Amino acid sequence: MTRRFVLLPNLLPHNDLRYKKWRESLKKRPAPWSKGFTKDTHPSVRKISETFKKKKLDNFKEWRERMKRLGKIKSNYPAFKQNGDLAELIGVTLGDGHLEKFPRTEALTIASNAKNKGFIRRYSLLIQKIFSKKPKINKPYGGCVKIRIYEKNISKRLNFPVGARKNQNIKIPLWILGNKSYLIKYLRGLYEAEGSFCVHKPTCTYKFLFGNKNKSLLRNVYRGLKILEFHPHKSKYQIQVSRKKEVYKIKELIKFRNY
Repeated sequence: MTRRFVLLPNLLPHNDLRYKKWRESLKKRPAPWSKGFTKDTHPSVRKISETFKKKKLDNFKEWRERMKRLGKIKSNYPAFKQNGDLAELIGVTLGDGHLEKFPRTEALTIASNAKNKGFIRRYSLLIQKIFSKKPKINKPYGGCVKIRIYEKNISKRLNFPVGARKNQNIKIPLWILGNKSYLIKYLRGLYEAEGSFCVHKPTCTYKFLFGNKNKSLLRNVYRGLKILEFHPHKSKYQIQVSRKKEVYKIKELIKFRNY
């Protein structure tokens, strides 16, 4: 009895003519029936997903383990290094960011005006530096661009609330509060997201403003400015610095919109 030897073209070297011929033949094959569907849009895909869950099957397990060995997927998630970059990321996320929790991961999103190229470039690079991987930058929609990254345990490592923050009591982390250089970076992130610099020379009006509806966040900005020896004023939804010298000084200190 002779055994038949089966040649699998996908295992051939990529420069082999048989491999190249096989790759070309794939282009002529019809798309799989499930292409473009998800478990939310097709009952058969949902049934497959539910069957896998019921039988506790993980068809990506071998691939995931291989990627972990190659270092392309993280196998552990250590605490972030407490420094000025992290302080600024926390600040900008508190202003224009959002943290969502999913069954297997979390998503950190920072929204920006599509025209503010400097902001998009700065904070996509900052996220890449801290997470050691590139975030996804969505195409502009309605004048807005979203910088987004998915990873496990973001909330825990940032000590950051998940979901809407309007009524949450947010405090300045002690490691930021005890270091003026970190505090400056934290304020920069907040002001880049929710701040504005206004000058009207005919009326000698100078304003450096921070606006937000979260009362605790307003208190944090007020407290931070006082620690840095400025003289801010509080209103219902704003913190403002109005002295001409201080307006220019705080703008220069935090490098506001200096990309």
